[in-house]
Amino acid sequence: MKNDPLLAPFQLRHLTLPNRIMSTAHAPSYEEGGHPRDRYRLYHEEKAKGGVGLTIIGGSTNIAPDSPSVFGQLYAGDDSIIPWFEKLTDGVRSHGAAVMCQITHMGRRTAWDDGHWLPVAGPSGTRERAHRSFPKAMEIEDINRIIAQFADAARRCQQGGFDGIELLSHSHLLGQFLSPLINKRDDSYGGSLDNRFRLSMQVLEAVREAVGPDLVLGMRVTGDELTKGGLDADECVEIAQKIAATGAVDFLNILAGAPYDDLGLAGWVPPMGMPSAPHLTVAGRIRAAVDLPVFHAGGVADIATARHAVAEGHVDLIGMTRAQIADPYLVAKLARGEEDRIRPCVGLGYCVDRVNQGKAAVCGHNVATGREATMPHLFTRAKIAKKVVVVGGGPAGLEAARISAERGHDVILFEASDKLGGQLKLASVAMTRRQIWGVADWLIGEVTRLGVDIRLNSYVEADEVLGETPDLVIVATGGWPAPPSIDGAGLTISSWDVLSGEARVKGDVLLFDEVGDHAALVCADALARAGCGVTHVTPDRATAQDLGPTNSAVVLRDLARQAVTFECFQEIETVAQAGNRKEVTLRHVLTGASRKHIVDHVVIEHGITPMDALYHDLKAGAHNRGQIDQASMVAGQNPLQASGDGGTYLLARLGDAVAGRNIHAALYDALRICKDF
Repeated sequence: MKNDPLLAPFQLRHLTLPNRIMSTAHAPSYEEGGHPRDRYRLYHEEKAKGGVGLTIIGGSTNIAPDSPSVFGQLYAGDDSIIPWFEKLTDGVRSHGAAVMCQITHMGRRTAWDDGHWLPVAGPSGTRERAHRSFPKAMEIEDINRIIAQFADAARRCQQGGFDGIELLSHSHLLGQFLSPLINKRDDSYGGSLDNRFRLSMQVLEAVREAVGPDLVLGMRVTGDELTKGGLDADECVEIAQKIAATGAVDFLNILAGAPYDDLGLAGWVPPMGMPSAPHLTVAGRIRAAVDLPVFHAGGVADIATARHAVAEGHVDLIGMTRAQIADPYLVAKLARGEEDRIRPCVGLGYCVDRVNQGKAAVCGHNVATGREATMPHLFTRAKIAKKVVVVGGGPAGLEAARISAERGHDVILFEASDKLGGQLKLASVAMTRRQIWGVADWLIGEVTRLGVDIRLNSYVEADEVLGETPDLVIVATGGWPAPPSIDGAGLTISSWDVLSGEARVKGDVLLFDEVGDHAALVCADALARAGCGVTHVTPDRATAQDLGPTNSAVVLRDLARQAVTFECFQEIETVAQAGNRKEVTLRHVLTGASRKHIVDHVVIEHGITPMDALYHDLKAGAHNRGQIDQASMVAGQNPLQASGDGGTYLLARLGDAVAGRNIHAALYDALRICKDF
């Protein structure tokens, strides 16, 4: 691996970075009171432990009261943040990584009805669909105030011990002034490119003067808005050259696209169903035009793509931000020659979408990320090796088997079917979300490498489990789609029937979605690609109500292209035979009005019922009667406590065998229950 371009050091001013892989600025929504306290710090320290050369923290760190946090950003508008900055920078650097902070003013890209309820500021009154605010057109006094606030925030970052600062322009206030799509001013800050660049130049000058000549300073800018009426590639090259000509900056971080609505955000931070690394050539074009180091991030999820980006000269440093959310030890594994053991980012988008739903970021399949205070990424071996029997080869069972084997236990995994992966086999059938199989693929590879005794085609009952004399039994048997409670339920089929191939469906299909998550949409995709006419019906007020903006935008776009239609506020009252077709009576959930719909098939997605019979059969003989100590589980301590009523083994059930949830919940169950056994 010595000749791997990703592992080559890079000199950035006085900083010698040990490799070319970085974590770019993002807001995981771990802030507390606008500060990067312990959760925030430990999250970035883990990446430093894992070998990253540079981590940029504080994605969209706000500098002013009229730039309120809408997705959990830090606030550097007063001095209270400095001690927390100092603790974080000391912690990250103690593990060998450089650390910088990004600062910004959001401009119109925020909300007026949060924080201090101040008017949103912008170059003009043009509204952004994503954040929905109509901004106040900034006065010269606002401009001067914000320039000074940038300088003050930069000074706080310097006092906090950062190696550098990144100013965020792309889609935020500085970029809004640059974009002719947004900036409609007729004064010295609007019209010509020189005028639109004026604010960026003044902020750069003020920040450089505030921090002095030695601190590394960079800017995250647009390489092409890829939007009619927005900045094009040629104008972005000219902007990059103007920035370089100021002499104030040490690097450029290039993005592309216009995240002004949900699909625009998905193009910038792509979930599965979007092209990989679509904007590398945009970054490369800027790099060829300026004499500055160029960074880039955007859908670079795998080592091969990252290596290509650096080796072919598109960039100097490559951001693998979400890839390190999935595996913060990505760099260390690469350096050890264990590239095949890197837990892959498959583009679940759970991290980005949760933040945009007002929740903290978590990885869809690395549940330790963001929970470093209580959840380990690496495991120590148990003092005494024991026998662990896992029943069920879906994500929960595979993760329980993996962790138990990492702990040094003797692990047997029973799976009733002829293939591991559980519901991921169904979830990966359709085109848009086929990458989700990468979760199962990695888990299967790990349990195989660890020597887990895998027994396929093994539908086991209690006697067979107990015949293995286990110390711990993990029931991860998942669930199944019970028939719906409607008149005519026997005339319907489940989404599982469709995705498994058990039902051959043609013609017009009414697909009823009670859940509002991915499952029905995956089914709709499979049906539409098979030539069916699909109407997706839900009682919710919005299609795919539980999905975040990037996933819903991409999936619904793909379905709309296939002529799938959508109806909300509808539930099924009855299904009846109508010749060789089905008559469905739909009821409007708000008005109660009913209407009939004639289709060839009715497909139902209404969640799953736990398959828990084995658990109940084993419960009486367990030390803990199958109970998990919730207080210990919440605190990150061992939740497997013997009840004192006898028994010969401990028993736990995970994931959908408890209640229908999602992959993350199943894997989190497995980690919390197995990490200390």
